[in-house]
Amino acid sequence: MHTLAMQLAPVVAAENSKVPFYVAGGVLVAWALVVSLALGMRNPRFPGGPAGQRGVMAISAVLVLATLASAVITSGGSATAENKRSAGTSSEAAPTPSPSAQSGGTAQQPATTSTSAGASAPAAASALKLAANPGGLLSFDTKQLGAKAGAVTITLTNSAQIEHDVAVAQGSTVLGATPTFTGGSKTLTLNLKPGTYTFYCTVPGHRQAGMEGTLKVT
Repeated sequence: MHTLAMQLAPVVAAENSKVPFYVAGGVLVAWALVVSLALGMRNPRFPGGPAGQRGVMAISAVLVLATLASAVITSGGSATAENKRSAGTSSEAAPTPSPSAQSGGTAQQPATTSTSAGASAPAAASALKLAANPGGLLSFDTKQLGAKAGAVTITLTNSAQIEHDVAVAQGSTVLGATPTFTGGSKTLTLNLKPGTYTFYCTVPGHRQAGMEGTLKVT
């Protein structure tokens, strides 16, 4: 029964047709006529014992199940096709005219890049590099970083087997941090105003062991 349903499903889905249901129903009707008229009325001994009865019942059951399966699959395929057509129609939207077309002139948009804090910053950003000690010592390769005000990107490289991250804070306010990781690099981008900030590793005990420094933004 499962094999029959799997064979009928691609036909129904591709053609969106009820032909399998009509075929299965026709075969069932033909079998009923053959059993009742051609065999039952002409052969008084039909079906000829328990084995014959079981055979007739088995064939009848298979045909009934095939008819039901084709009906279910056909109706499901039709509903799916209708849903797809509806979804395709509803997803169509009229193109939105560009600002330049609306104003009749040429509009230029300022280039922006998204930051980890969810703000927009100028494309020209201060790119800073920071690395954890590759030998496993709890330290960064520098304790002083400097950047211009605006978008500031810090790329932390951690080649050690110990997990590290880098966070940036101003006073007691943490402005952002990379995920804690080992092996590879992670980037943190913030939009910073002029001032003095602190960068450090948030893994318990690492900052206290010396993994911190000062970031000056001018």
